Amino acid sequence: MVEFSMTHAWLVPLLPFLAFAVIVFLTRPWKMLSALVSVGAMAAGFVISAYAAYGVFTSHSLIEKSLEYSVRWFSMPGLNIDVGVKLDPTSAMMLFMVTLVASLIQIYSIGYMRGEKGFSTFFAYMSLFGASMLLLVISSNLLEMFVAWEGVGLCSYLLIGFYNHKISAREAAKKAFVTCRIADFGLLLGMLALQIIFGTLNITELGEKIANFELYTNAATLTLVAVLVFLGPIGKSGQFPLHVWLPDAMEGPTPVSALIHAATMVVAGVYLVGRMLFMFLEVPEAQQLVAVTGAFTALFAASIALTQREIKRILAYSTISQLGYMMLALGVGSLTASMFHLWTHAFFKALMFLAAGSVLTALHHKADIWEMGGLIKKMPVTGATFAVGGLAIAGIPPFAGFWSKDEILSLTLSGGHPVLFFMAALTAFLTAFYMWRLIFLAFFGKEKPENHPQESPPVMTVPLLILAFLSLVGGLVGTPWFPFWGEWIRFGEFHHAAPDYTVMILSVILGVIGIGLAYKMYVKDVSAEQRLAERFRPVYTLLYNKYYIDEIYMWFNHTLVDGAAKAMYLFDIYVVDGIFINGIGAITRDTGSALRVFQTGRLQNYALVFFLGVLAVAVILAITGPAPAGLVWGGVR
Repeated sequence: MVEFSMTHAWLVPLLPFLAFAVIVFLTRPWKMLSALVSVGAMAAGFVISAYAAYGVFTSHSLIEKSLEYSVRWFSMPGLNIDVGVKLDPTSAMMLFMVTLVASLIQIYSIGYMRGEKGFSTFFAYMSLFGASMLLLVISSNLLEMFVAWEGVGLCSYLLIGFYNHKISAREAAKKAFVTCRIADFGLLLGMLALQIIFGTLNITELGEKIANFELYTNAATLTLVAVLVFLGPIGKSGQFPLHVWLPDAMEGPTPVSALIHAATMVVAGVYLVGRMLFMFLEVPEAQQLVAVTGAFTALFAASIALTQREIKRILAYSTISQLGYMMLALGVGSLTASMFHLWTHAFFKALMFLAAGSVLTALHHKADIWEMGGLIKKMPVTGATFAVGGLAIAGIPPFAGFWSKDEILSLTLSGGHPVLFFMAALTAFLTAFYMWRLIFLAFFGKEKPENHPQESPPVMTVPLLILAFLSLVGGLVGTPWFPFWGEWIRFGEFHHAAPDYTVMILSVILGVIGIGLAYKMYVKDVSAEQRLAERFRPVYTLLYNKYYIDEIYMWFNHTLVDGAAKAMYLFDIYVVDGIFINGIGAITRDTGSALRVFQTGRLQNYALVFFLGVLAVAVILAITGPAPAGLVWGGVR
């Protein structure tokens, strides 16, 4: 079984890549065939992933040592790069989760994208997107992972800008691409530094060498390298301050939003930090940076979501906040808790995005939650499944989000980080409040007579039901009484601790209070938010405008970047070109023009000049004094 896992794991990313090629070159004119090719390839990948995961999780020898198979990519004096497959419990879990969620999203997309002009192209991009993420998951080498990392970025650009007839979609795609490229430059520098210092980019070898990094470098240098590596996940996983592309990514089709926010792209950054956690544990300053960045991002994004009106934008800021939770867990040194929340988040966030897509389809893409209301009556499956996702993300037991969020809170508190714990706990309360604000307004509010919603077809609702079931039971693998998750998905020694009932009770109370407050404000007293907005107008405006981060970036870009560029342009035109290049050229040209008078090419002119020169010398000598001794004039001494 284990041998099968290693031998065939590389097929998981290969199958969707082949589906991409088949759709582009063969089946593009036949829409439904293209969809079946894409879905079939991902579903086949899921079957192989499930079989591989079973092989890994039934082999206890893989708890500390991973399966790895590599081949030489290229070699030159002083540099050997291998690529291959690294299969361990973490990557096996990711393969299973990504292929499962991606398969459900692609099935859903058949109904959602029905009638779209670029139907086949959409499924080709989705297949390539899945292939890139799956390659990233099993990569044994950072350079191989970086190639897949950039593939994920390229596909996100293509899918976010899929509706390229819309200016907003094109701008959002460019924003995502450029923002992530800024972050990826730091990651690339960090990788180059690792290769120079340790002589390898193989993840296993780096783990062995960084454990004794004093033999290769000092702590300050390794801290700098770790910070550079962390820059990539800051951009890819939407951490502050490079989170700005993630809400704008909602311009893409809703299945794209679900795939980006639940199973691919944004979790790639969390996964990379988890893979390199051994490096961050060696340099506490960099580890602390990860924790603080995660906690701040979680609270920052949750506060923005309180005032947003568009259904997908609220979910986008929710994703940013939950990614902050995952980074916080890694920052306090727990791969177990971070990957556990990544696992549960994939189910309930994919569920809510797909349910949001069902709502948008029914309302002809009307996105403002204040213009919805009463949808539960006409769309019971969509409303019920969305509510399941809302209970999961609010941390209400026994839903999946409760178990993973509680573990992060417990570890943060027990690890001696009271401030970060307070930030995470406040985020939990805000999450329950703003998510149920959305649910109460959209599904349980007063019906709008202008809306005529209808429940989505089974091809869209069946994936919702499956994801709702997973959002209910997906966390049971990591309960304190059944620590299967912690025994396998971990880094270093695992010590099963007794459940912290105080934190459990606190997290449930915060979730219930958040839901109750949302019920009071948006069901019992709908005008409450308006009164609060008028009373605290500066705060409400600040949150509604997302702390003006985008405007600050625009000012920085237009004033400082464009201003500096204009100053450099003027310096280049008037100083470099005007004075140095053109000035020196003008002197040369004018001197040449002046001397050109004497260069006629006629012998008689040169003889005349020579005669006049001799005559001038003679006159000067005659005026200045007697001829020097030995000088002959006209043959007379």
